[in-house]
Amino acid sequence: QVQLVESGGGLVQPGGSLRLSCAASGSIFSSYAMGWYRQAPGKQRELVARITSGGSTDYADSVKGRFTISRDNARNTVYLQMNSLKPEDTAVYYCNANRFVGTSLVFWGQGTQVTVSS
Repeated sequence: QVQLVESGGGLVQPGGSLRLSCAASGSIFSSYAMGWYRQAPGKQRELVARITSGGSTDYADSVKGRFTISRDNARNTVYLQMNSLKPEDTAVYYCNANRFVGTSLVFWGQGTQVTVSS
């Protein structure tokens, strides 16, 4: 079992920056792939960025060059640095942990709101 708690969301002007954090507890954090997803009103949840247990990263085309995902296994935390924010980045951002050990283990955080507006 993994518990995930996101923080760092808020209101920011277009062009601004935010850093989201996701603190994990309850299991072996370093063995999990971690991801950030987002869901805007009326839209499906979509992948924003992910990082494997080995540190490989992958990004949605819409955030490449602006967002950076990273992890600190010593702190059991994954981060999402968001720069050059746009109004279309407005959404609830969710942290995800997943691992395959004969079956898929998937855990979600409660989400944190990011609003980009002037």
